Amino acid sequence: MKTFDLIDTSKGGSVKNDILSGLTVALALVPEAVAFAFVAGISPIVGLYGAFMMGLVTSIFGGRPGMISGATGAMAVVMVSLVSEGNVLGGFENAGLQYLFVTLTLTGIFQVSAGVLRLGKFVRMIPHSVMMGFVNGLAIVIFLSQLSMFKTNGEWLSGTELYTMLGLVALTMVIMVGMPYVTKKVPAALTAIVAVSLLVIFYNLETETVRSFVISNGGEGIQAGLPSFQIPLIALSMESFLFVLPYAIILAAIGLIESLMTLTLIDELTDSHGSGNRECAAQGLGNVLNGFFGGMGGCAMIGQSIINIKSGGRGRLSGITASLALLSFILFGSSYIEQVPIAALVGVMFMVVIGTFAWNTFRIWNKVPKADVIVIGLVTALTVVFDLAIAVLAGVVVSSLVFAWENAKRIRARKHIDEHGVKHYEIYGPLFFGSVELFTSKFDFQGDPNEVIIDFKDSRIVDQSAIECVNKLTEKYFSNGKTVHLRHLSSDCIKLIKKAEKICEVNVLEDPDYFVAIDNFRKAKQLLSQNG
Repeated sequence: MKTFDLIDTSKGGSVKNDILSGLTVALALVPEAVAFAFVAGISPIVGLYGAFMMGLVTSIFGGRPGMISGATGAMAVVMVSLVSEGNVLGGFENAGLQYLFVTLTLTGIFQVSAGVLRLGKFVRMIPHSVMMGFVNGLAIVIFLSQLSMFKTNGEWLSGTELYTMLGLVALTMVIMVGMPYVTKKVPAALTAIVAVSLLVIFYNLETETVRSFVISNGGEGIQAGLPSFQIPLIALSMESFLFVLPYAIILAAIGLIESLMTLTLIDELTDSHGSGNRECAAQGLGNVLNGFFGGMGGCAMIGQSIINIKSGGRGRLSGITASLALLSFILFGSSYIEQVPIAALVGVMFMVVIGTFAWNTFRIWNKVPKADVIVIGLVTALTVVFDLAIAVLAGVVVSSLVFAWENAKRIRARKHIDEHGVKHYEIYGPLFFGSVELFTSKFDFQGDPNEVIIDFKDSRIVDQSAIECVNKLTEKYFSNGKTVHLRHLSSDCIKLIKKAEKICEVNVLEDPDYFVAIDNFRKAKQLLSQNG
């Protein structure tokens, strides 16, 4: 990836595609930002500012061109309790909002630190089964979030309003499916939004629009000025710091996990490679900026990112266009954007759900290991019920335990006694905390001859549990008056054992040719006899 690739022509990107896809994304960002702001219990304009600043900063400085960032539901659900508890703790109007800004600043510092420390590479430790569960769960979450659009003043739509809404949603989806067969020069999502909007305006159809949605949720429209610099009005104290610290850690973790996993997904869709560490730093910078300029922060948005990629956006210009277009909507074009029917945006998001869900899950469920199927289901369910961070953490832990269990069963030993009466144990498989018990059971301390060689040519000593196991093994042989030699230890294994010399004692013969002492003696005797 280039240092700054405004337009990625290597993957079919162009100025036209990036600008049009950016406009499409900007339209989809408006109701999402407003909805997530209401979820967090803050003003809609704070959500819109957050989407604008996150999108602009990450598009310019991020590690994944074409990926869209903004206000997200995953972070909004954490902000709910932060804002409500902050109001009580601060004791003044909008105290919770001020605590949110402080928290976002600290969140950003943590995320920038993760990028500087190059922790983004750990996304490679996330198994594919967890990735599948993640996209499936996120698709369900996006779908469920759109169902709230079928309510007015807390009541479900019914009768003509419901049928009109469903008809417009269906029309939007049909246009998006059919448009590529007509032309691919214009994004299908943008075409669908414009067409459905004109239909509603021309025929004066009674259906909810962006303006009515904002007003019904307690807002006064989306028009406002530029975000301005402000220092959060919170007294610096240990009490405040201890209050925001756990929220900052959770928000930083959720933001990085969702962003890095979205980055990996976009990498697969575009057959390219982004920089996780650079994305961590950019996400952090965006959240710090939100803390000082009055936005709700956020992270990468898988739905909008897929809309962008599917609409032809590849370079940084697409994300920059989306952010600047969103700002233009806030400053100048609010009257036009407010006329866009919610049904058109819901239809676009439903198509995102269809494109996001890993439908091959149903095809492979009986072809992959049962443990992977369980992990996929577990991560999907936890993403829907709790949040992404808990789901991914649980998926990685379960996958790691399964991996450890499977490898623990693979330790084995091939035994034989040579012509000199020395017993050889040829070890196969990794020796680590999970396999030490099975490893120890392979040896006959009392029945073995006086000379024993344990050959690790096809094995590895992995951790301190393995070192301690080998130490106890040699002690048992020594207590029975027998000698043990370790052969074919790799250099890193020897180094690991030497580091542990203060806590255990293991008999390792440092022979560059991996011969133990008895082997050297016999070789010398043979050479002497051959030379007379």
